[in-house]
Amino acid sequence: MEEMIKIDSVEQYDNLFGLETLHPQVSVIDLNKATKHPTHFTLSYGVYAIFLKQVKCGDIRYGRQTYDYQEGTVVCFAPGQVAQMEIPPGTKAQARGVIFHPDLIRGTSLGQDIRQYSFFSYQSNEALHLSEEEREIFTDCLDKINIELQHPIDKHSKRLISRNIELLLDYCMRFYERQFITRSEANKDVLIHFENLLDHYYSTRLAETKGLPTVKYFADKVCLSPNYFGDLIKKETGKTAQEHIQNKIMDLAKSLIIGTDKTVSQIAYELGFQYSQHFNRLFKKNAGCTPCEYRKQQA
Repeated sequence: MEEMIKIDSVEQYDNLFGLETLHPQVSVIDLNKATKHPTHFTLSYGVYAIFLKQVKCGDIRYGRQTYDYQEGTVVCFAPGQVAQMEIPPGTKAQARGVIFHPDLIRGTSLGQDIRQYSFFSYQSNEALHLSEEEREIFTDCLDKINIELQHPIDKHSKRLISRNIELLLDYCMRFYERQFITRSEANKDVLIHFENLLDHYYSTRLAETKGLPTVKYFADKVCLSPNYFGDLIKKETGKTAQEHIQNKIMDLAKSLIIGTDKTVSQIAYELGFQYSQHFNRLFKKNAGCTPCEYRKQQA
């Protein structure tokens, strides 16, 4: 069985490829300068990592899927993720990127906002493909981080480095938004599929056995990660996937309240709520009144 390499520090990653470590918590990686060339290994990340692949020279597997990891592709990893690398013997890996330990960003604006960079949880078929101009911006950000790493560590180092990493991640957010637009037709297909799946969930009474539908349930159905699926829906419609689900529930709830004589508890059960109190709270939050009050108003 292949040994899993746990990367809990920047130095461990640098040592894997024979690279120099300039800072204990962050490193700008250039695999063109590697002095060691492992070909088949599995990494368990305890650090954040973001790489720009410069040529096609191997495959990365995350879970059971292989990254669409061609020239000009950006891939990201966060602590807790596991990835398998396969580089053909005699092939030199060519990629640039940055890895940083969570401790680097604690107490910084990046540390407070790191969860907004949802692309760290995207999957293999959701990688970022950059244009030539975008690649130049990406590498320019890396160069800025590297310049700071060449400077002796002082009281300003942590803030300046984290801000430059934050700038890089902000650009990646912009590039992903561009990619959502350029893939608009494919995204519309996902949106239509989502709406059909949501209709099917309730028309087949799945809610009574599976409970309230979740974003993850629909993301799995369309073969996307929950984060990517949620971001796609938000970019296409201006509403989150959860808002779409809640709007569907509210439409059905109002129809059942007005069009049937079922009790509020029966309606809550049909919609997938475990407790009618939860249904009452959600209904009042959205409609401004309780289900019983709504029924009286419409009588």
